[in-house]
Amino acid sequence: MEQITQVFSSFGVTWPAFLASVVNFAILLFVLHRFAYKPLLQVMDERRKRIEESMKQTEQIKAELAKSQAARDEILRKANDSAQRMIDEARQAADKFRDQKLNEALQQAQEVLRKAQQAGAGERDRMMAELRKEMVGLVIATTARVTGKILTPEDQKRLQEETLKELAA
Repeated sequence: MEQITQVFSSFGVTWPAFLASVVNFAILLFVLHRFAYKPLLQVMDERRKRIEESMKQTEQIKAELAKSQAARDEILRKANDSAQRMIDEARQAADKFRDQKLNEALQQAQEVLRKAQQAGAGERDRMMAELRKEMVGLVIATTARVTGKILTPEDQKRLQEETLKELAA
């Protein structure tokens, strides 16, 4: 201890002054700790907590943004699928409508053709009936001229039936 006293005395320090300085330093340390360091540490601690909360909120916002992006992408995918389905349905409806109208037009054309064939067959039958009457009349007239006599109604009827049989064959 003596060596410490000699070192202190060589620097001009005495024990009572040293103890007073230590007590002053302790009081200053207590006052600074109580009124400066403690509030400063509290402010720094609060700031650190706010920064941590901000970081957590940032992470939450990023997670929510990712969820929103995924939801938006899902909604867009569903909308695209729905639009594609509507386009396909419209195409199918148009194809069905076209086929239906085509079938109706085909049926109408077949009906017109059938009516034309019926009209043609009716006209042919009428013309054949007229032709038979004229042929019968010509045969009777020719026979009457060739034979040189007037034919009786029975002869005319017999010649008419024979002519009709020959024309039918």
